[in-house]
Amino acid sequence: MSIVDSFEESREPLGEFRNRARDWLAANAPRTDIGADVPAARSFQASLHEAGFAGISWPAEYGGQGLGQKHERAFSAEANAYELPGQPFGIGLGMCGPILLQLGTEAQKRRYIRPMLRGEEIWCQLFSEPGAGSDVASLQARAVRDGADWLVHGQKVWTSRAHFADRGILIARTDPDVPKHQGITMFVVDMHAPGVEVRPLRDMTGGATFNEVFFDGLRLPADAVVGTVDDGWSAAVSLLKFERIAIGTRARPRVNPLSVRSLADAAAARGVGGDPGIRGELARLAVEELAVKLLAARLAEERAAGIEVGPRGSVAKAAGTALAQRAADLATRIGGDTAVAHDPQDEQAAIRVAALNSVPSNGIAGGTTEVQRNIIGERVLGLPKEPQFDRDVPFRELNVGTQRR
Repeated sequence: MSIVDSFEESREPLGEFRNRARDWLAANAPRTDIGADVPAARSFQASLHEAGFAGISWPAEYGGQGLGQKHERAFSAEANAYELPGQPFGIGLGMCGPILLQLGTEAQKRRYIRPMLRGEEIWCQLFSEPGAGSDVASLQARAVRDGADWLVHGQKVWTSRAHFADRGILIARTDPDVPKHQGITMFVVDMHAPGVEVRPLRDMTGGATFNEVFFDGLRLPADAVVGTVDDGWSAAVSLLKFERIAIGTRARPRVNPLSVRSLADAAAARGVGGDPGIRGELARLAVEELAVKLLAARLAEERAAGIEVGPRGSVAKAAGTALAQRAADLATRIGGDTAVAHDPQDEQAAIRVAALNSVPSNGIAGGTTEVQRNIIGERVLGLPKEPQFDRDVPFRELNVGTQRR
């Protein structure tokens, strides 16, 4: 046992922690999915934190539990039997919190991390724009100095859960006279401040998870900067690594409509559970679920040990995307004609909505599958890079050229 493991065990032995988690979840976990009920989800997240099960491996001085990845995995294993309302908090806990812990000032960590862990403040990520999706460095939103403050103008799009977010991590252009990967700065944004307008976008499931966000003279103080002024692209790359790992290695509870367990139950209910093709696909899906789970554990252990995960986060994202799309394909095969029926009351409704949420969004959100493959090829396998004509051109000149075309 390492010194770190010994320290964590001294804080709370792993066996005792897991037993406590099992008992607490049995007594407190919601019996139905309350993720869409934001006040109820906030209340549950607060109780989760009070019980010592939020931010398990995050530093204790900022509101975490100061334990380790073994404790994190033990809790996840026990929580896998429940549909905990994690969706409202996924972006904060999976992306914004980690980047603040890595690059934030001491004041930012003490101000934002504990409320994030308790569900008191929900976060969103303000990166994509109408003309800057996979190529986020082409962003047009700008932040201009006004004395000690910054004034932000521009638009973001496909911002998940912005309609009930309290805070956001924004990247905006602060120097247009340098190449596009430079002159970008990362900020913390108050989503309720004057100058912020959120417009929900309805998708094919009928829901409105995504949003457009408009900034019209949003004023940000100097201490809203995360990291270094004009070095926001490096900060963005770090956050995107967290995002890809979070998306790709996200635990799928057994009660999730696209889990192997749920799909096997659905196949039995539809009378196709004995079909050799279905059984073979379920077996393959089970193996892939386990592989993604083991990859998640490996990357988490490496991060805890201070090993840079780097572009291998794209491996996790690509693997998670493939798993989600295979599960969605199998769900539609099991559902047959009901998989395309528009009836929110039938027994296949949950699986159908989950499948629509997975395809094609899993292949786009967090960077398209094609982008992930490029990253893996160039930065993991060392293959030659694609030619880029605009890397060394000042953004202002590039932008003028684009407008003329």
